Amino acid sequence: MARPLRIEYRRATYYITSRGNAKQKIVRDDNDRSIFLETLGFVIERFSWICHAYCLMDNHYHLLIETPKPNLSKGMRQFNGIYTQNFNRSHGRAGHVFQGRFKAILVDKDNYLLELCRYIVLNPVRLRRFKSSRAYKWSSYNATAGIAKPPDFLTTDWIYSQFYRRKKTAQERYRKFVKEGVGKASPLKNVRGQVLLGDEKFLKKLMPLLKDRIKERGIKRELDLKRPSLDQLFKTTNLSKARRDKKIKEAHIKHGYTLTEIADKVNLHYSTLSRIINKD
Repeated sequence: MARPLRIEYRRATYYITSRGNAKQKIVRDDNDRSIFLETLGFVIERFSWICHAYCLMDNHYHLLIETPKPNLSKGMRQFNGIYTQNFNRSHGRAGHVFQGRFKAILVDKDNYLLELCRYIVLNPVRLRRFKSSRAYKWSSYNATAGIAKPPDFLTTDWIYSQFYRRKKTAQERYRKFVKEGVGKASPLKNVRGQVLLGDEKFLKKLMPLLKDRIKERGIKRELDLKRPSLDQLFKTTNLSKARRDKKIKEAHIKHGYTLTEIADKVNLHYSTLSRIINKD
């Protein structure tokens, strides 16, 4: 299975997410949540990152990070590693906390960063666990909205600059902007090649770096930027079993999606997918 491509350069912006191993919880209580944010703050300061938004859920997290230096992989290894050690120590356990490597998507800051900031803090609402972003304590929403004191590692200036020069007015408009996002389609549906989210100009700019990484890794990803997303392939709900199995084969054999990626989308174990794909 090909590992996700990592493209790093100065002033890159990333949408990052990571899930619990075998979909298990990565936090069990508020002490874990506090340690998670403390670890995040430590790594952001150490690697000089800029954090625009975050949301910590029970079994996964979302981050929106800008890297002045090309050091994302190094910082994320330390972040997930330190948190795993602390979590295991707190709960007297051993082994992986996170499922494989973190997922990182390069973001066109000018066209998608604001949408992603909203998407991230709406995650608790989207999962129908809370009625509003304000009701959830473990995201950057309340700090950005002016409801709670921002943690030292959170940067709000860029978001405010997209609404108004006066901070109070910008906060009001931000709150309205987030509220208007409830029910809207995910901006991640526009991700190209699993790693790029931006307009054509952005994609053209990043293609040389992407091709270099493909060449270095010796893998074939020529179809990645043209293939349909998994959301498009499985956009029809209530598929019959035969139709679903056909879509699964198409996603894996024709479009090159991994079993893990498809399993996350259709909520089936990868061993079940393997049987479907190998079935005559």
